[in-house]
This record gives sequence, structure tokens and C-alpha cells, in this order.
Amino acid sequence: MNEIVTKEDLRQFGLQLLDNVRIIIREINFERKDSIHPEWIKTKSVRKLLDISAGSVQTLRITQKVRFRKVLGSYYYNREDLEKLFKDEQKK
Repeated sequence: MNEIVTKEDLRQFGLQLLDNVRIIIREINFERKDSIHPEWIKTKSVRKLLDISAGSVQTLRITQKVRFRKVLGSYYYNREDLEKLFKDEQKK
């Protein structure tokens, strides 16, 4: 059992190891996307994201331009509706 490890063996091992690490990183990033971009976002986050006032967010809610939910006193807004609304505004 005196096997000799060559430089080529080490190079192949390194490439294989690098490929495995890349696959693991892609899987981790894919799982994080759901937590980074949640479907429903809080009022404070909407204000920061869109750089608008609390009154503007309230107006969007009252005029029913975006879907919202109230959970334990906090309003949550649908991210997809907000993105669509502001993409339409940019086209004008």
C-alpha cells in the first residue's frame, strides 16, 4: 500500500474541492434569498426602501393601491405590489 500521490492527483483534488465549495455557497445563497426578500415587509422598511413618508405609505394603504395586512398593530405591505406600482410610475 505504498501509493504515491502525484502533483496531478493534488491538482485534481483541489479542483474537485473547489467545485464542492462553490455548490455549497450557491445553495446557501439560494436559501438566503427568501429571508432577504420576504413577501411582506413592514412600514418602516417600505419607507426606507422607497424613501417616502409615513403619510405616503398610509395613502397607499387607504387607496388600496397595495395589499396590506395588520398583525398585532403593525402593517405589512406586499413587496410585489410595491415593486409593480413604482415600476408603473417610472414608465410615466
